[in-house]
Amino acid sequence: MRTHLKKLLGAGLCLAVGLGAAGGALAEVESKDPIKLTLHDWTGQLITTKLMGEVLKKAGYNVEYVQADYIAQFAGLKTGDLHVAMEIWETTGREAMDEATATGKVENLGETGMQAIEEWWYPAYMKEKCPGLPDWEALNDCAEAFSTPETAPNGRYLGGPVTWGGFDDERAEALELDYEVVHAGTDAALFAELESAYQRKAPVLLWVYAPHWAPIKYEGEWVEFPAYTAECYNDPSWGSNPDMAYDCGKPRGPIWKVSWAGVKDKWPGAYAAIKAFKVSNEEMGAMVADVDLDGKDLDGVVADWIAKNEATWSGWIK
Repeated sequence: MRTHLKKLLGAGLCLAVGLGAAGGALAEVESKDPIKLTLHDWTGQLITTKLMGEVLKKAGYNVEYVQADYIAQFAGLKTGDLHVAMEIWETTGREAMDEATATGKVENLGETGMQAIEEWWYPAYMKEKCPGLPDWEALNDCAEAFSTPETAPNGRYLGGPVTWGGFDDERAEALELDYEVVHAGTDAALFAELESAYQRKAPVLLWVYAPHWAPIKYEGEWVEFPAYTAECYNDPSWGSNPDMAYDCGKPRGPIWKVSWAGVKDKWPGAYAAIKAFKVSNEEMGAMVADVDLDGKDLDGVVADWIAKNEATWSGWIK
């Protein structure tokens, strides 16, 4: 998120930027049609998208935020009804992204600068009851330790909202884990349950991801499943279960930006700015904590970052 952009003199683009400009002068841009950026259901993605959108507004672009499902949004990106998605996680969105970009109707605009981990996670205090962790093969020996009255004698794994994907139900079945997968309704509900369990030192095994404040605030570990490979997801014969796919952990890696393929022609300046966007895990984790832990207004957190980091974002639209 730091690459400088070439001046688009041939396109006659003049970007007028400046927080202190009287009246908030707008630039002459290639099209006044709104650039539609998708919003999902977790705080970090809302922050990333608002950061990009508000910077594009400073460059003179008309921006519209549209609520969309994380995976289903690719249908709209293919048709051009949606234009930009700022967070596609290597951990859960890679297959959908690759399918969409293979059509030529969606373009991968590169990494956001953030590195993703999404996996089964437990608090450090649970190792006393399950000393074989973080090895996944210890999970069945400790299923009762992770159980609830509703799932006993099976353990309980609290997954993210079903819209996030992740194949946790398939993973539990393929690895023959004696666990019931229960999905949280929202991002907030997921971490509210972690907060409650952690304070009581109660059993909890759940989906935790980074960048996020949770693995910083709470001491714990991710379960170590067999390492992800593409074959694990696509070839049932791969891995410990010869009859089922997903008998491995989730992939880890970059968080990507994608767009409708027409963005580069309709809004070339915005296209270059989105490609240049970069933030770090540490920056994002701090902003998510400001919102989720300290109760700060999300739009206010975004505005504060923009006010303090003009040297960074001005390079995206230069």
